[in-house]
Amino acid sequence: MGRSGEDRGADVDGGRKVSTVLDAQGVRQWVGLVAELVTAHEHELTELDAAIGDADHGANMRRGFQAAVPAVQDPSLVTPGAVLKKVAMTLISTVGGASGPLYGTFFLRMATECGDSPSMDLTTLSQAMEAGTAGIQARGRSQAGEKTMLDAWLPALEAVRGQTDLVSGVAAAARAAQQGREATAAMRATKGRASYLGERSVGHVDPGAASTALILQALEQALQAGPAQPEAARAQEEDA
Repeated sequence: MGRSGEDRGADVDGGRKVSTVLDAQGVRQWVGLVAELVTAHEHELTELDAAIGDADHGANMRRGFQAAVPAVQDPSLVTPGAVLKKVAMTLISTVGGASGPLYGTFFLRMATECGDSPSMDLTTLSQAMEAGTAGIQARGRSQAGEKTMLDAWLPALEAVRGQTDLVSGVAAAARAAQQGREATAAMRATKGRASYLGERSVGHVDPGAASTALILQALEQALQAGPAQPEAARAQEEDA
């Protein structure tokens, strides 16, 4: 689903390929990996949210991304933007609390930035992440240092801008998001339910920052897994 004749992978150790652009099938792979990670970490996300929120972030994220996986299999979704828009609409309709609208806005802004492009390279991803992060800021009326998911997204965005290719950019973003996640523990919450705790919110990792780190970890895994194949093509290879 990438550009005609486009080499979507680059050789690394042992001849294995990693993705150098992300097309619609690659975004589907990313969504599937997010679903796996948030499901595996559901209890952790719930525990984090129980400490400073209403203890539903893990279940909400699992429900939303498990619903997104079949939704994005629609074969009419032939561009990254179309897949991302479907993710956004699914999250908005299935994820409760504040996270649904925030993540929905993020992916919707990404989709708009991608437009009808058949694939995303580093520049496109950086611009899409910037648009998505700005959407979170506007929707949540928040900024850096307020102990929210932005404290993972903003460092990730800055890390992407300093790289020269998609693989290194996403790897840097994933590392930065994880560091941002950990940094929220020392912050006092000033937004959302956690802000009601005042100083008692200090010492706890923000659950939204934690799920953001998982989303970027999944994107890194999707690229490292190499160019994704449609199910039909994969089945033909297995039958050969």
